[in-house]
Amino acid sequence: MSEEVKYTEDNIRSLDWKEHIRMRPGMYIGKLGDGSAADDGIYILLKEVLDNSIDEFVMGNGRRIIVKLKEGVVTVRDYGRGIPLGKVVDVVSKMNTGGKYDSKAFKKSVGLNGVGTKAVNALSTKFLVESYRDGEMKRAVFSAGELLEESKLEKTDKENGTFVEFVPDNTVFKNYKYKFPYIEKLLWNYCYLNRGLTIMFNSNRFHSKNGLLDLLENNMDAEPLYPIIHLEGDDIEVAFTHSKSYGEDYSSFVNGQHTTQGGTHLSAFREAFAKVIKDFFGKNYEAVDIRQSVVAAVAVKVIEPVFESQTKTKLGSLEIEPGGKSMRAFVMDFLKEKLDNFLHRNPEVADAIEKKIKQSEKERKELSGIRKLARERAKKANLHNKKLRDCRVHYTDSKNERREETTLFITEGDSASGSITKSRDVNTQAVFSLRGKPLNSYGLTKKIVYQNEEFNLIQAALDIEVDLDNLRYNNIVIATDADVDGMHIRLLLMTFFLQFFPDLVKKGHLYILQTPLFRVRNKKETIYCYSDEERRAAIQKLGRNPEITRFKGLGEISPDEFANFIGDDMRLEPVMIGRDASVESILEFYMGKNTPDRQTFIIDNLKVEEDLQEVLSEDE
Repeated sequence: MSEEVKYTEDNIRSLDWKEHIRMRPGMYIGKLGDGSAADDGIYILLKEVLDNSIDEFVMGNGRRIIVKLKEGVVTVRDYGRGIPLGKVVDVVSKMNTGGKYDSKAFKKSVGLNGVGTKAVNALSTKFLVESYRDGEMKRAVFSAGELLEESKLEKTDKENGTFVEFVPDNTVFKNYKYKFPYIEKLLWNYCYLNRGLTIMFNSNRFHSKNGLLDLLENNMDAEPLYPIIHLEGDDIEVAFTHSKSYGEDYSSFVNGQHTTQGGTHLSAFREAFAKVIKDFFGKNYEAVDIRQSVVAAVAVKVIEPVFESQTKTKLGSLEIEPGGKSMRAFVMDFLKEKLDNFLHRNPEVADAIEKKIKQSEKERKELSGIRKLARERAKKANLHNKKLRDCRVHYTDSKNERREETTLFITEGDSASGSITKSRDVNTQAVFSLRGKPLNSYGLTKKIVYQNEEFNLIQAALDIEVDLDNLRYNNIVIATDADVDGMHIRLLLMTFFLQFFPDLVKKGHLYILQTPLFRVRNKKETIYCYSDEERRAAIQKLGRNPEITRFKGLGEISPDEFANFIGDDMRLEPVMIGRDASVESILEFYMGKNTPDRQTFIIDNLKVEEDLQEVLSEDE
């Protein structure tokens, strides 16, 4: 019999605030990550600090914020009222302490739980806060939540406001690296939602005059089918149009917070938008046809919002304020009045919308028979060809704590998929095996998705035929060899997703798996290197004549070794679309007809590859 485990007073332990945050960081900032995803912890730390500065602006205090990031050190300076000097230490180190419990002071605040900056403090090797108020200042310095220094009140000539400096703890956020596009998108969203606010980030200026109208104009990949409709009311703002892209593309916000997973406000908008359009035309159009290719942004302000997690990515509030009108009725009433009036005053826009609806309806009906056959083929292929090695947890399983970890690896060839399959975490990691090179889908219609076996099976594996909300894996990872053929397959797969499911890319679900190019080892240590620079450093570290192996393909890496590359230290490179680049222009350049510009690009990059090969051969 096993030894009985005793349960006594000695088993009862009380953790102080910083111990609990460091032991259970996921409860406070969501996933940790290494910076390759927009919702990784290092960005949440920045957001928690910025939220306080934004709340000051909303309350009419301070019209500018200065953010700097250099060599891993993050600083945020606002020009609000500053933290009350006698409470500077408490505000950043005592749980459930803050000014936002007073609903009179912060009626529609972003942060309501008194946790934000405490989490930043506890998860940083250095956390410094200074507050300036009416000619006086107070400073406090912490490390991992431990108070190291607290100044007395000092005289200052600095403007009122708060200054925060922090360095994320690299024992918590391993191998992390900030990616500027994620930070820039965060800052732009703050400006779109807070017109008149100016944010400076490493000398770059962020400012918006027209709110959500600017958001759509700056983020759309191509010209809209009709001028963007921009409607505003008390505590609500929406902007929308239709595009030539497939799917539905939404950005939603609550009290200035980007709700990346939507929530009750977005559901209410999607329902209300379809109903108002249907009622205006007096025709029983399907909601799926009305919303096909819509691009929209929705922002609401809610008193005491209820979110489904501490990171506030999905709104759960059923009412616009406690005891008030339901979210559904609030959004419906707004669109019934504003959108209906707009369409009556702008018949040319109404005509463009109806034309788009009819086009979507026609395409949907033409594809209905093909879809049925495609689903049957996909079901049969999954059963008999075993192209998909599934996992146990899926992204759509909202009750499972590991849903954010779910990953589908798309691999080339049996050897690579075999290695990943044998070394993966069967709970959260699935594998899809490609057969040969996919078709170049640039410029083709969605009909090809159902007629091409590989595309049809990928779509079925992800379950994104009807709605991206059904996506079964949070991360879609392209895992190909780092040779010419592998790079070509990457391009073809990215073209497929950008052409037919651009929202999946824009929402940060698509990645490239980074696998090591070299293994450098001696009898005591093995180092995997992802670049020539890392290889040189490894040789220097291990000393004389270490064994150097160059991996030429994923199939050459044994399952035991592969486990090192798809576990906690997995390196993923996100597929990102720059703010100044459109999907259409990117696809045209890389996948369209050959042009002199592309020939020059290829020749220049081939020269880099030749130079690298020359260096490698010299070392060997």
